[in-house]
Amino acid sequence: PPQGIDQLPQLAGQAQAAGLAVTLTVTDGQEAPAPVGRAVYRIVQEALTNAVRHAAASHATVSVAIGPDVVAVEVIDDGRGGPHTEGHGLCGMRERAAALGGTLEAGAQGRGFRVAACFPTGEHA
Repeated sequence: PPQGIDQLPQLAGQAQAAGLAVTLTVTDGQEAPAPVGRAVYRIVQEALTNAVRHAAASHATVSVAIGPDVVAVEVIDDGRGGPHTEGHGLCGMRERAAALGGTLEAGAQGRGFRVAACFPTGEHA
């Protein structure tokens, strides 16, 4: 099946198999458009990969809220926060969000790192 929000539990399972405990919460009021679902999947995938490979994180929280006009996703890990360079992964996440009229924020969050994206899906998309 195409990658989307429905496949996030499998993605979380893959991260857990790599040693990262993942708490996943999806709050859905309705179905997200397929392009947004694919973008959310890829952003979560990249954020979890970064948590495992670069941040030495032990836990990540993934939250997705699907509303009638917006889909919001946030990934927070407990790894090494601090300044990060804008590498290919973060740059790709920003481009993916912008291509759908969305926004992406990424940066240190306490001891860890936070990635948050917001996609318009309603009539204002």
